[in-house]
Amino acid sequence: MNVVDVRQGSSPVILGLPHTGTFVPEEIAQRLNENGRLLADTDWHIHELYDGLLNDATTVRATFHRYVIDANRDPSGASLYPGQNTTGLVPTTDFDGAPIWKTGEEPTETDIAHRLQEFHRPYHEALLRELERVKAIHGVAILYDCHSIRSKIPFLFEGVLPDFNIGTDMGKTCDPSIEQIAVNVTCDAAGFTSVLNGRFKGGWTTRHYGQPQQQVHAIQMELAQSTHLETEAPPFAYDKSKADRLRFHLKEILTRMEDAAHSLKQ
Repeated sequence: MNVVDVRQGSSPVILGLPHTGTFVPEEIAQRLNENGRLLADTDWHIHELYDGLLNDATTVRATFHRYVIDANRDPSGASLYPGQNTTGLVPTTDFDGAPIWKTGEEPTETDIAHRLQEFHRPYHEALLRELERVKAIHGVAILYDCHSIRSKIPFLFEGVLPDFNIGTDMGKTCDPSIEQIAVNVTCDAAGFTSVLNGRFKGGWTTRHYGQPQQQVHAIQMELAQSTHLETEAPPFAYDKSKADRLRFHLKEILTRMEDAAHSLKQ
């Protein structure tokens, strides 16, 4: 199986999808405990949610699960949120803080090095190639990183997460106009809540590639799964009615960002 699926488009917008994959090699799956084999921390149906919203957008999607290795974490293993509960480069727990590996079968440093080489690196090599290709065409590239998470996870954050969680590392990863598009559309989305650089300020992908001075702009959108799933529990079924309401606003964000790309060129 290819560890990354790339669908090339001609738009200046690239959709990153690091957490929708569910592939776990058998030799790794055998080491997961019963809880880990649920793969509960998947970004369920996010590739379906965004499908067709921007016809010419390039998509770069990891096919492997984040329990194999998290494609949105710093390859050095450094925490994105020092001092806060989070999961690492190769998670040892789920989002509730419960172990996901059988006792004695936890990933070793050798395992992590192998998975960096076989999974993490190919994903980011593919993503970088597409960013360079798109920038060569348009003079600018916009990386929109697509994510979702349960709206209530006490281990990670208090209370209920807003529906739209926009991350730009406090404005460092993109031009202000790109950030403002996401803020304006989500604030105007009736029946939805939103926040800019709240609990989620953008993962390693957004922070690493977002270099607006080099005409590469990156922004992360973390959606509460309550916005497009029937329930935030197994079987994590897609709710088309909910999703269609959400897709209207996501399409508006992406379309406006695509239009804005022309004014960002040097």
